[in-house]
Amino acid sequence: MKKIISVLVIAISISMAMPVQAQLKFGLKGGVNLVGAPSTDMDETDVKSSTGFFIGPMIDFSIPIIGIGFDASLLYSQKGNKFNEETVLQQGVEIPVNLKYSLGLGSLASVFVAAGPSAFINFNSGSQSISPKTASLESLKNSVDYKAFELSINAGVGAKLLNHFQVGLNYNIPVTDSAQLINKAIETTGLPTPKASIKAKTWQVSLAYLF
Repeated sequence: MKKIISVLVIAISISMAMPVQAQLKFGLKGGVNLVGAPSTDMDETDVKSSTGFFIGPMIDFSIPIIGIGFDASLLYSQKGNKFNEETVLQQGVEIPVNLKYSLGLGSLASVFVAAGPSAFINFNSGSQSISPKTASLESLKNSVDYKAFELSINAGVGAKLLNHFQVGLNYNIPVTDSAQLINKAIETTGLPTPKASIKAKTWQVSLAYLF
């Protein structure tokens, strides 16, 4: 009976201590977008990888005892693709929300895994013309039609140092299309227009400072 009471007392003490030790921090996050090159079946257009960046405020909530928490960010994000060596940029607001599990040495250092959804609101949505590979292919000029909204899933790992610095490596997997490639030459004839969906997977390297 005494052992049962002791266990209950310990459990109650832990549950009461958790809200006190739970930490909510605000910070600033920035990093690099490394956008992959999606494959398409349009031979007249080469799609290549490109590099962009992101920056903005974030919040980080954690319960040290059990290692569970989450973070959320409101980021200005720039990304895009290269079409026949011509870079077409997307600029917009990215809102990732990740559930995190951390293991570590208290405030000195910890490592974490994270996963969750991310929404991207594109300021540069709409159709943009793409120059052909060579002048002889001018009649085969395509366009890229970027979507106004994208949904994706994040999966990543990282480390928190000295209770303030946070570094992370994240892989962003698109759920919805980022854009469509459209063959403008055939579209003008009224025939069925070849279109290719683009879903650009992105690696993200980030550094954050939590206040």
